Amino acid sequence: QVQLVESGGGLVQAGGSLRLSCEASISMSSIHGMGWYRQAPGKQRELVAVKGLDGTTTYADSVKGRFTISRDNAKNTVYLQMKSLKPEDTAVYYCAGGFFAAAMFRAGYWGQGTQVTVSS
Repeated sequence: QVQLVESGGGLVQAGGSLRLSCEASISMSSIHGMGWYRQAPGKQRELVAVKGLDGTTTYADSVKGRFTISRDNAKNTVYLQMKSLKPEDTAVYYCAGGFFAAAMFRAGYWGQGTQVTVSS
């Protein structure tokens, strides 16, 4: 069983920053793509960012210029650095791993989620 464990969520004021972490129970070198989804109440799940082993990165338009995804394969960890946070960023954020090629991400492994709340 592959486990992904997120941490770093919390409450932050608008304009502030948070860094989310996700540690995998298997070698990151075997996971083609690692990404972050988010889901707010009443809204569809949204792919926020994904990063491949080759460094290819995609972001949702809503977070471009504010969020940065990075991978530390030696630590089996993926990060999401979130800056200039807005109330509309409030959601449960989920770490995911899977196949990533040709700008398509097919998640197969999921974390339990971590709550991010941005106050106005």
